[in-house]
Parts: sequence; structure tokens; C-alpha cells
Amino acid sequence: MHITSFLRGRPVRALGILCLALGLCACSGGPFGGARVAKVVDGDTVVLSGGRQVRYIGIDTPETRRRRAGAWVEVNEPFSAEARQANEGLVLGRLVRLEYDVERRDKYGRLLAYLWVGEAGAEVMVQEELVRRGLALLYTFPPNVKYVDRFKAAQDEARRSKRGIWSLDMVIPARQAADHVGQRKMVRGAVKRVYATPGTLGLVLDGIRIVIFSKDMDQFLREGIHPERDYMGKDIRAFGLIKTYRGAVEMIVSHPWQIDVI
Repeated sequence: MHITSFLRGRPVRALGILCLALGLCACSGGPFGGARVAKVVDGDTVVLSGGRQVRYIGIDTPETRRRRAGAWVEVNEPFSAEARQANEGLVLGRLVRLEYDVERRDKYGRLLAYLWVGEAGAEVMVQEELVRRGLALLYTFPPNVKYVDRFKAAQDEARRSKRGIWSLDMVIPARQAADHVGQRKMVRGAVKRVYATPGTLGLVLDGIRIVIFSKDMDQFLREGIHPERDYMGKDIRAFGLIKTYRGAVEMIVSHPWQIDVI
């Protein structure tokens, strides 16, 4: 059968699988592209043959290093080595299918893509598999949110089973947040005050503020959550990276899964 006859009437997914099988990049002008992974940088970043760097869309893995004051500093967060090893096992040296979302590059010039790899006659999305193993966290960055619900379901499964990151005891009182700057923790405390600026909404707890950017607010509204109404005065647990900004201790939250009302 001629290849064009085979593809006629088939979904675009068939074209992506064909590109993966042949290792071609001819379809990279559309929503899909194919390439071989030459190097794994860490749990969520790879380098393709030819030198293009790809940052995985929709997830964040524990860091082995972090940029501070313009320089890279070794941090080796828990499960960072395991995340990198798992990523290597899934993609290193293999042909992968790249699926793009709305924005194709980040501010560093890296490609942004979902990676698919063939496993036992089927396709596996690498991001989803890392999240399911508890080695990656759901990380939304609109407008690239096509698979957010799939990642949330995989993360819920990992949390219930206490896999990887979720096997750790990460809960701390909000007032102790300053002692854990640079770490991912689940801070617990009462929301004392809510404030709004043109670009953010903040929840103030004793010892830390939880910041939601306006670009992420649709994620909350889509689930029927109005943060200024639904979190004010409530005891909450908020999960994320504790950092400082202009002398204040804060945590940036981009999705409702990061906040639980107790």
C-alpha cells in the first residue's frame, strides 16, 4: 500500500508515530517533530542530536543545581539523581516524538515540547511517566497547558502511593519557612490576609506569603476556586519552592493542586 494511501483519513497521531519510527524531522513545521536524544541534562531537560535543547512542558523535577546571583550552585534536591536516571532510561539514545503546544520556546531559547517514546508497541509520554513515578511535579505555565489534567491524575496516583518525592515528610509550620529557603516544602498555617496587585494575588500566613500570578488565575477559576474568597481565614497547606523576594519569604503557586484547605 502506498504510504499516502495509508495516511489518508488517519489522525495526525499516525503521522507523529511514523516520524518517530523513521527518525525524520520533516514534520517539525507542524505540531509534531521527531529526533534522537543525545544527552540528558537532568530530569526535565534533554539535548537532541544536532544540539537543540528541549525543556519538558508541564513538569518540574528536583534540581541538581540552581542559579543564584548569576552562578550555578549545587543543590542536589532529594530524588534529583533518580529523576535524571529515570529520564535517561526512558529517552537517552532513542528516537522520540516531540509534540508542541502554543509556545515553542522559552526565554532561554530552549524548545518546549511533550516527549513521546515507544514502549512495548505503544507510545508513552515521558512527562506523564516521570510524574507517575513520583520523580516530577506538575508545573503549569500558561498557555502551554494541554495535558495538565493528565499530569494531575498521574500526580494524584503518585501521592496516594507515596512514590518518590511523595514518600518524604515535607510539612512544616508556616512560621518556620525562613529556615527552609531554597527547599520544596508543604507549609501549613492560617491565611491572615489577602492582598492584590496588578499582577498578583497574595495569601499572607505567619512567616510566608503565597503568591499567585494573574496569568495562572484561570487555573483556579476553572475549578471554581476564587482564592481571595475561598482561602481567606482558612487553615491551608501550600506546596512549592520557598524563596525570598526583596527580603520577604514567599512561595509561588501556579495551580490549585498546590493548596489544600485543611
